[in-house]
Amino acid sequence: MGICFSWSKSHEIPISSSSDSPPPSYQQLPKRTHEPWNPTASSSSSHVQRGPILQRPYDDIKSIYKLQKELGRGQFGVTYLCEERATGRKYACKSIARGKLVTDKDIRDVRREVNILQHLTGQPNIVEFKGAYEDKQNLYLVMELCSGGELFDRITAKGSYSEREAARIFRQIVNVVHVCHFMGVMHRDLKPENFLLVNRDEDSPIKATDFGLSVFIEQGRVYRDVVGSAYYVAPEVLRRNYGKEIDVWSVGVILYILLSGVPPFWGETEKTIFEAILEGKLDLQSSPWPSISASAKDLVAKMLKIDPKKRITAAEALEHPWLKEDGEISDKPIDSAVLTRMKQFRAMNKMKKLALKVIAENLAEEEIHGLRQMFNNMDTDGSGTITLEELKTGLTRLGSKLSESEIQQLMEAADVDHNGAIDYIEFITATMHRHRLERDENLRKAFRFFDNDESGFITREELRQAMTQYGMGDEATIDEILDDVDTDKDGRINYEEFVAMMRKGTVDNEEKRR
Repeated sequence: MGICFSWSKSHEIPISSSSDSPPPSYQQLPKRTHEPWNPTASSSSSHVQRGPILQRPYDDIKSIYKLQKELGRGQFGVTYLCEERATGRKYACKSIARGKLVTDKDIRDVRREVNILQHLTGQPNIVEFKGAYEDKQNLYLVMELCSGGELFDRITAKGSYSEREAARIFRQIVNVVHVCHFMGVMHRDLKPENFLLVNRDEDSPIKATDFGLSVFIEQGRVYRDVVGSAYYVAPEVLRRNYGKEIDVWSVGVILYILLSGVPPFWGETEKTIFEAILEGKLDLQSSPWPSISASAKDLVAKMLKIDPKKRITAAEALEHPWLKEDGEISDKPIDSAVLTRMKQFRAMNKMKKLALKVIAENLAEEEIHGLRQMFNNMDTDGSGTITLEELKTGLTRLGSKLSESEIQQLMEAADVDHNGAIDYIEFITATMHRHRLERDENLRKAFRFFDNDESGFITREELRQAMTQYGMGDEATIDEILDDVDTDKDGRINYEEFVAMMRKGTVDNEEKRR
């Protein structure tokens, strides 16, 4: 059965902003992706000039990348194809004039998006971020190059989808919502334009992008600002009282369009679209719905429930029969970003694990916001610690398939104090993004933890004292660390040797594959 797509992109009507939502100009910012920044960082060298947006020393972007042909141009800047000089790899680089980010709110929004993309990077179906750079004129946002274009354009060009094809695409879209919610992020602007195809192949994977309106989910908070795009906005957003269920509604609208070719709530103006959404009258009877399976219609109806409390969750949608018909969702193992980071952590030497713990303890609250939400999602009994069983359940919910012994190994690695459970700081230590190690301020704090007398060197005795606090101070461990880290073999560890150890082997598996 073919499904015609007769709806054009020109009908897209962005929502007008309210007094407490981003101004229209901000909603039109180009899609961006960033690397970490530290809002509390203070420079040890006061003469170093820092950029007001990323709050770190200015970068010379042209020494790192060759900016090549223009890929697109928007109100706020230009997107270029770029090539990393060190590796020859191709990326997309968005250059945004700093003068366009005029208010404190604009800058806060950019910083929040930096943190969100860094937090989510490495997850399947979410665009990879490479880094954010700033000089005196521009902010540069470097991300994975998705050469297949927007999902919207693929839908309109293709003209018709079978249910099987629609299910293959939609499974990836729902997985994005599930991963975001599990990791403590609400996207708030899900629509076909914000999903990119990795390549031009018929079965190309898709990746979510543009997290400019996304927020970290705060327990118990009610969100009231009106954001999103007209056809995809949930009724509770219009009522200014909502939570993460709005993302499920938005992708429910995408599914309706995939199957029927038109949006479920139609209008010629923003006002009439909103009236139709609030009325919530869902048409599953007109053509082509009689020829669409009962299972597909059941999923659409469950995702487009007016009452958010009765709406299906993303996790439940992934278990819906229509999305599981070919068994792919239940049989295909996925290495989530969380699992990748925990595996890396397991492979580190004990000094590095302890240094990461020091960094974790010193991160600002807003830098670990999403990890806190994810910890709470895994800590199902609210005890403040994650047990072996809770870790197993949490990783399974993120799509990972591990044996009992593999989970046990991850547990033992993350449980630095060996008390049989992973506490909050241990969880942050094992799962925070390794780009934290690019910040000199973070590395200096960790170095000072070991260098008691501030001599600029970590001696065998200082190393033993620090490690003994965590039951790791035996001579064999100390010998192993010095053998690994003390490259000039003078019997002590200087700052350069420490930094080399901290930065070694922290490239994500995804990066290695590319």
